[in-house]
Amino acid sequence: MSRLRGQGHQAYLVGGAVRDLLLGGHPKDFDIATDATPEDVHALFRNSRIIGRRFRIVHVRFGREIIEVTTFRGHHDESDDTQRGDGNRSRQSASGQLLRDNVYGTLEEDAVRRDLTVNAIYYDAGNFEVFDHVGGLQDLQARRIRVIGDPEQRYTEDPVRMLRVLRFAAKLQFSVEEETAAAIPRCAHLLGHIPPARLFDEFLKLFLAGYAETTLDHLIRHELLAYLFPATAANLARDASGLALITAAMRNTDQRVANDKPVTPAFILAALLWPVVSEQARQLEAGGEPPMVAMHIASQQATSEAIQHITIPRRFSQPMHEIWEFQLRLANRRGRKAAELPDHRRFRAAYDFLLLREEAGEDTGDLAAWWTPFQELPLEERLQQAGSGGAGKGRRRPRKRRNPSTT
Repeated sequence: MSRLRGQGHQAYLVGGAVRDLLLGGHPKDFDIATDATPEDVHALFRNSRIIGRRFRIVHVRFGREIIEVTTFRGHHDESDDTQRGDGNRSRQSASGQLLRDNVYGTLEEDAVRRDLTVNAIYYDAGNFEVFDHVGGLQDLQARRIRVIGDPEQRYTEDPVRMLRVLRFAAKLQFSVEEETAAAIPRCAHLLGHIPPARLFDEFLKLFLAGYAETTLDHLIRHELLAYLFPATAANLARDASGLALITAAMRNTDQRVANDKPVTPAFILAALLWPVVSEQARQLEAGGEPPMVAMHIASQQATSEAIQHITIPRRFSQPMHEIWEFQLRLANRRGRKAAELPDHRRFRAAYDFLLLREEAGEDTGDLAAWWTPFQELPLEERLQQAGSGGAGKGRRRPRKRRNPSTT
């Protein structure tokens, strides 16, 4: 900011950093708003690069930190270069969705162009002043999430804003302002026009940031889960019993994030799609398919259907499938394969998933009570115990394992 001001530009800290500081928190990311164009910023910082087409911004790198610098956005009007398709200006789709938004303006115009009032508060580090043009300070005090401007119009411009509303409501434990919430069901269908890859990026922000359980509740309450995982939403509408496992997985993920432990999208995805997979596998078994074949087919079908709406990279879909199929392998406690199972790279995730199934009330025959002590034995003892079917006088007393991991 000092370097920008030294060259005659305006420069303000904006967004989440200002919001979190005003709430007494500790910001992790810092965004700068300026009247300098992306090219001007890039010329001032050799350690920078211009990214994006829809919104052109500059990433300035300082060591491991990246500072995001955006040029003040301006208002659109019919005389803009929208008809020419000029990549440096703005363009909208036939439905009103913003495809490009590089119309530059003033600080006041930039504030109105942002999405949420609590994310449109500016701080001038040179004069130690806070600027609020949209009522963000009032909404912070009221602990309220509100879209700037007409919610329906803003959702039409970018339907992902609906997900952002719910994400920040969950993250900050704020309520959603009445008009902001009321427009969601009218605009929810617009999420069907968002590319699956972008929805996957939003999925990561929604569920892996430490407030997944509350986010899930908001998505279900506002009926947006159906636009991320439609088969899961339809399954839960028929039978809500599957919600217990999904909620348990979200709660456990939040605990791990709070404890600074690693989490993986594969585990969350496995939980979100499990009600669909298990139902389809049961139907296939009833039709005569062997259990493992039924599980394999159900896994492929559920994944194929899911990726029509949200991208699931192979690095996550493969372990997700293994977690599901391991549930059947864990049911077999006899023989050498069972004895060697704890040494498999996917055993821990599958075992943790088994714990969540039991926590959610699924009847697994109390498998976790058997695998909990068994996995701690040396291989020789496991071979001996599995050879007798897991029974015998030398068997340890089963102990329930607490707080499963999501790795």
